[in-house]
Amino acid sequence: MDYLLDTNILLRIADTSSSQHSLAITTITHLLSQGNKGVITSQVLIEFWVVATRPRDVNGLGWTPEETIIKIHQFIAQFSFLPENEYIFNQWFQLVINHNIKGKRTHDVRLLAVMIVHNIPYLLTFNPNDFISLPNITIIHPQDLLTN
Repeated sequence: MDYLLDTNILLRIADTSSSQHSLAITTITHLLSQGNKGVITSQVLIEFWVVATRPRDVNGLGWTPEETIIKIHQFIAQFSFLPENEYIFNQWFQLVINHNIKGKRTHDVRLLAVMIVHNIPYLLTFNPNDFISLPNITIIHPQDLLTN
């Protein structure tokens, strides 16, 4: 099965000082050892860049662009990269209209649109409550993946 990895999963993998680093690593290792596949999209990598290059005093990692480039290349090599296409916008637009989405939740709904277009059934995230419930999509916290 394919699991879309939310930005916060990649951030916890990359940030060795995070209290959730070990859980993120263990979860990804478990997921891959079971024959599943982690997938990423450009949006997740863009959001990763924003947080990785933001100063630590404003909840970032404080990395240089060079450090961030290296990590993004590692993610692209490790996980399957979903291509963008014209169907993603149309799906996103329908979701925000149908579910009356406003503000920051728009970004999370776009990830769901990517999942629908690419038939990805699972989203792995540390923030499952950030996402609306949709048929055929299961939102999973890393801890829940390990306990099932």
